[in-house]
Amino acid sequence: MKTAKQTMNDTGQNPETRIALFQRKEVRRTIHNNEWWFVVEDVVLALIDSRDPKQYIQRMKQRDPELGKGWVQIVHTLSIPTQGGPQTMLCANTEGLFRIIQSIPSPKAEPFKRWLARVGYERIQEIEDPELATKRTRALYEATPHLLHAG
Repeated sequence: MKTAKQTMNDTGQNPETRIALFQRKEVRRTIHNNEWWFVVEDVVLALIDSRDPKQYIQRMKQRDPELGKGWVQIVHTLSIPTQGGPQTMLCANTEGLFRIIQSIPSPKAEPFKRWLARVGYERIQEIEDPELATKRTRALYEATPHLLHAG
C-alpha cells in the first residue's frame, strides 16, 4: 500500500498555491489560515467514476444528511488561481476532506478509507500505550535521511 506521501505529490512552483497529485489526478490547493485547503471537486473527481463531480456532491449530501447539515462548516469558498484567472471554488482542509471522503461509496475511495482507519487505529493504540508512539517516532527519525551532519 502506498504511503500518503507516495499517493499525493507536489507539483508547481508557488508554495502558496500548488497542484497536488492524488492517484495521478490533479488536485488544486491553496494556503488559507496557515493550512492547506483543497478543491473539493478535484478530490471527489479523483475518487469516483462519474464525470460530473458537482452532481455527485449534491447526491452525496442527500445520502448523508449529517454531511449535508455540516457542509457549510466543512467547506469554504476560496479564490483559486486557474489558467483563466482566479476563480472561487469550494475548498476543504484536510479534516474536512477526511469527512467528505468517508461519504464516498466508490471502490476508488476504499484504499484511502482503509489507510485512514489503520492510522486512526494506530493512534488509539498509542494513546493506550504511549511507548508505541515513542517507538514509531524513533523509527521515523531513523528512516529519515539527515541533511545536517556534524563534522
